[in-house]
Amino acid sequence: MREKEIEQKFTLTARQAGGLALKFVSPGMSGMPDRLVLLPGGRMAFVEVKAPGRAPRPLQEARHRTLRRLGFRVFVLDRPEQIGGILDEIRTP
Repeated sequence: MREKEIEQKFTLTARQAGGLALKFVSPGMSGMPDRLVLLPGGRMAFVEVKAPGRAPRPLQEARHRTLRRLGFRVFVLDRPEQIGGILDEIRTP
């Protein structure tokens, strides 16, 4: 399965859960995660989508660390089987 297909499935599943998985673009700040996920109850997180078996680039990992230090959750999604678990974790305080 390609990255685009995983991202589409994730976006659809988030919408079915009553939320949004917005494409996140930050001009001037390369390496930010692909999706900003907003779920009912004010739950949010960032999700980096990769092709199966692919890891984030070093710049992406640096951005993930920065976001985590600020208190945000950041997930790396590279298999469709992870989607439900990631959404469950975002829902959990």
